[in-house]
Amino acid sequence: MISVALLPEGSTSDEAAQYLFAGAEVKWNYYKPIADVFLSTAGGKTDYSVIPIENTIEGSVSLHLDWLVNEVELPIQAEWVYPSIQNLIGHSDELKHPDGTLARERIVKVLSHPVALAQCTQYLREHLPHAELEQISSTVEAVRLVKENRGAGWVAIGTQAGARLHGLDVLSQGVTDHSNNYTRFLLVGSKPFEARVSDVRKTSVVIHLPEDYPGALHQVLSAFAWRRINLSKIESRPTKKRLGNYYFTIDIEMPIESVLLQSAISEIEAIGCQIRVLGSYPSFSYK
Repeated sequence: MISVALLPEGSTSDEAAQYLFAGAEVKWNYYKPIADVFLSTAGGKTDYSVIPIENTIEGSVSLHLDWLVNEVELPIQAEWVYPSIQNLIGHSDELKHPDGTLARERIVKVLSHPVALAQCTQYLREHLPHAELEQISSTVEAVRLVKENRGAGWVAIGTQAGARLHGLDVLSQGVTDHSNNYTRFLLVGSKPFEARVSDVRKTSVVIHLPEDYPGALHQVLSAFAWRRINLSKIESRPTKKRLGNYYFTIDIEMPIESVLLQSAISEIEAIGCQIRVLGSYPSFSYK
């Protein structure tokens, strides 16, 4: 049986993981802080960790990327994209009028994960401008708090799975500001992912540029460009060693076994760059 660490039951991570492992026999290990998700797999308690790494609206989840690069040695074994559909959740008997419309004036506080709140900014500004916004560690934890505070005028933004888990009602469906709101997830661990097969493979690397080398980043990008190697993402992050010192993460639409990619890596190393492969892995899209 496969063991998988992930954020709480009923969260978007949970829904996304259920999609990736559909049909497989899995033991789910739920944790509240993302650090515990990483450490569960790094410490050998679980085979894999499910990590949300990027969102259509909010971009990269920098904290999770830093953990992957700086805190643990967990290769990426798969990536997949899953829709992030957020809903307004609460007690309908308290927060709906007899005709079934939402009693917005009774809502005093909206709880959710900060990323989920950000994904619903326009909805909240238009429909609940008077309500206090409170950031919680996860969307499903927000739902739990709403459940335990009946009569307080609280609502949560979260998934339908979270609402079902805690026996609450979906007061308004699809409150995200954009219909194309998707989250990219990574599966990290030491074992190759074999539960599903994809014809699309990618490679992710971390590159540290040599100091006092003018044009080093241009040289790195040129090594990919003249070989016509497509990069789906490039991002800089501080090394946390000194001001102005950055490393670069690059996602490459090519498997590590490719002769072209191997030669590009050799060229990049030849100019004094340090390069680390985070993983070469299958990529899946939600259908």
